[in-house]
Amino acid sequence: MAERVHPSAKPTAQPPQAAATGVLPSKGGPLPVYRPQPRKAPPPPRRRWRRSCCCSCCLWFTLILFLLILLSAASFGVFYFIYRPQRPAFAVSALRLAAFNVSAGGRLSSRLDLNVTARNPNRKLVFLYDPSSVSVFSGGVDVGDGSFPAFRQGAKNTTLLSATLAAGGGQTLDSAATRDLRERTRLSLEIDVDTKVGVKIGNLKTKRIGVKVQCSGIDVAVPTGKAAATASSSNAACKVKLRIKIWKWTIS
Repeated sequence: MAERVHPSAKPTAQPPQAAATGVLPSKGGPLPVYRPQPRKAPPPPRRRWRRSCCCSCCLWFTLILFLLILLSAASFGVFYFIYRPQRPAFAVSALRLAAFNVSAGGRLSSRLDLNVTARNPNRKLVFLYDPSSVSVFSGGVDVGDGSFPAFRQGAKNTTLLSATLAAGGGQTLDSAATRDLRERTRLSLEIDVDTKVGVKIGNLKTKRIGVKVQCSGIDVAVPTGKAAATASSSNAACKVKLRIKIWKWTIS
């Protein structure tokens, strides 16, 4: 026999506000206001084509750069095999100290006659020299300055450069350098030559690069009276350094 359900046991229907918010209205009070929560916008879909395009551009850039480096290396190898480029060579052939005097107040005056031999050992390259500045030092003190004129040097050519260097007494030495130079009877000299040189290959001329020549091992007696002293340059050695400028940096 089926059981009867009492009318009071039936589930009570909830108002729509309570069904939406889950909160029952209080008896005798105002109904709660239903405020729906805003929906969050879905994230935009990722564009994978941009990433693939960037990767493709990087790959092509790397490939082109590698090909340029490979072509440059091959061109340099062909150039070296054909021309066999060598650095210019320099040597001090003669130096005479005609006058040298240091006053008690530290004023230096001097005169030097310098001969330098420049040699081009290449068979197919021509060197184009700018005017060169020449300085002579003894113990870090500048004892004479001068210059060589610009010149063109053919292949397998030897050129003699001559200059008269002088210290006109414009510089004033400190007490230690003055005392040291006044007491010396011989001077150990170092010669610095700064210039720029370009290379001519047939009708093609390259951009000029800096060249620094440093010669050491030169010894000369301090002249007495009017007799000039001839320097001994048998042990002189000259080093040639190329000064290549890349953007703001200089590589020697």
